[in-house]
Amino acid sequence: MKLYVGNLSYATTEDDLRQLFGAYGNPDSVTVISDRGTGRSKGFGFVEYSKDDEAKAAMSALNGREIDGRALTVSEARPRTEPSGNRGGGGGYGRGGRY
Repeated sequence: MKLYVGNLSYATTEDDLRQLFGAYGNPDSVTVISDRGTGRSKGFGFVEYSKDDEAKAAMSALNGREIDGRALTVSEARPRTEPSGNRGGGGGYGRGGRY
């Protein structure tokens, strides 16, 4: 089960999350999402467990818990949706026609 962890302090590292969530089982993966350009944390991440009971225990215990002055949001992660490929388009101006 993959958990979404939101409202993280920007100083929270993957090691910090692994230690925090490790109290409820053995996380398979821990990721803090960071901005590609700046490398700064975006304030959320994901923790994945192979055992659902461990994930549920962590979610129950840590959702709303205050860490570094911020109340965490911990929930089951939703599957990522793929972009539709249609990114919209221009209004037609400047495409060789006269307006």
